[in-house]
Amino acid sequence: MFHRFWLCLCLWRLDGVFGVDAVKMVTEGDSVTLESGVTEIQTDDLIAWSFGRPETLIALINKENVIFSSSDGLDGRFRDRLKLDHQTGSLIITNTRTTDSGLYQITIRSTKQTTNRFVDIKSTKTTTNRFSVSVYGESRLQCHLCCKMHEILIFFFLFFSFLKDLRHS
Repeated sequence: MFHRFWLCLCLWRLDGVFGVDAVKMVTEGDSVTLESGVTEIQTDDLIAWSFGRPETLIALINKENVIFSSSDGLDGRFRDRLKLDHQTGSLIITNTRTTDSGLYQITIRSTKQTTNRFVDIKSTKTTTNRFSVSVYGESRLQCHLCCKMHEILIFFFLFFSFLKDLRHS
């Protein structure tokens, strides 16, 4: 048991801890949804989903030009498994594989046009979110649970350390 704990600890990756907005863990064969954070795509929105490092464009939404397209990826790894929510822009990966593990990024460019008395003002806002996705095979499910427990223990340690620091200040 002790050796299994250290093996799980070594396999635990910090991808999802720093510089990532959300961490998703899924068992191989299941689906995972990466939320765009948008309740409804506006006409002037441009949404781009990318995968990996360097980023490879895997999906694009341009509502104004009626473009809702997804790519198989450079190596074909996503063939027929990417779905786009046409209302929210969320990305759904079906029938996940371990090769789908990695960093996903969504970039949303929103343009708003307002009219004052004499001038039209156009403003553009760009938002970027990153998701770390880990797909585990059945054989690694036990390790996944062990690693999850490790993450919970770290959370409680940090939480109680924070409370202790508050009490002393």
